[in-house]
Amino acid sequence: MNKKKLVKQLAAILALIMLFVGLDVGIYQLFIKRVTSHRSPAMQKQMIVVSDYVPFTGAPGVFSCDTAERIEGDIPTIDGATALLPLYAGFVESVYPEGSVIFNGEAYEEESAMHYTNTLGAYKDLVDGKADIILCAQPSDEQLAYAAEHGVEFEMTRIGSDAFVFIVNPSNTVDDITLDDVRGIYSGKINNWKELGGKNREIAAMQRVKNSGSQTALEKVMGDVPIAKDYTTLFGSPIGFSYRYYVTGLLAEDKVKILKINGVEPTPETIADGSYPISGGVYAISRKGDTNENVRKVKDFMLSPEGQKIVEQSGYIPIA
Repeated sequence: MNKKKLVKQLAAILALIMLFVGLDVGIYQLFIKRVTSHRSPAMQKQMIVVSDYVPFTGAPGVFSCDTAERIEGDIPTIDGATALLPLYAGFVESVYPEGSVIFNGEAYEEESAMHYTNTLGAYKDLVDGKADIILCAQPSDEQLAYAAEHGVEFEMTRIGSDAFVFIVNPSNTVDDITLDDVRGIYSGKINNWKELGGKNREIAAMQRVKNSGSQTALEKVMGDVPIAKDYTTLFGSPIGFSYRYYVTGLLAEDKVKILKINGVEPTPETIADGSYPISGGVYAISRKGDTNENVRKVKDFMLSPEGQKIVEQSGYIPIA
């Protein structure tokens, strides 16, 4: 074999070994699942077990109210963020007619009154008239601009809360960071865990796709501080972000550690009382001026005592 060719092959093998040594696999796998588009049935299956949240099937992840009045007539199409799937499934099972939901075993049919896309797809579909109510976090500037371009204004109804959290591999010795640390990490000013009291390892600051709910939340945390492009994602010891219940509930992910922020752990109590510094709203969003009375009825149910009980049972924090 040509000596030069052998050297190249050995170098490639060594680089591959270094990749896996430098990678914290638990958090990496979690983030790969989250950054890949999950609009296809295959990716839905990979991320969460969708069949656990199908209304009217006795699915274990759906909490509903069996005494609520069901809507009739013009049934609003409902959609939302992946992390909020249990919520809109519970609301649908409570007040929608059973025949309005059509699930083929892998995905919801186009004519179904309940869909399951993601934050990006849900906001676009709401503007385009393919959805009437979506459950998401607050929209990004780009999503607001897209709505304005199409003459659509959002009517935001807060129905609950959740925490925006930062996650690391359990082997990471850092347990607590500040909001200033977060801004330092994602601006590129802090690039080694030893600067935060941890081991001498490079920080891989992982990000989500633009206009996803989590990436928009990061942008709000960063404020006017620019987010640096990261070229170390496949190396070092990663930090990532998500919403608390997505990690602890939907994925039941035990291969990551949730960091305290400013010394406060994100618990239902600290989220409810506001002591956890980056709690976020869960919103039911419709088009302002929508004349379908069932849109109002569904949102009213979400705010009712029965609806708020579903918020709590589903793992989120009801409004005060």
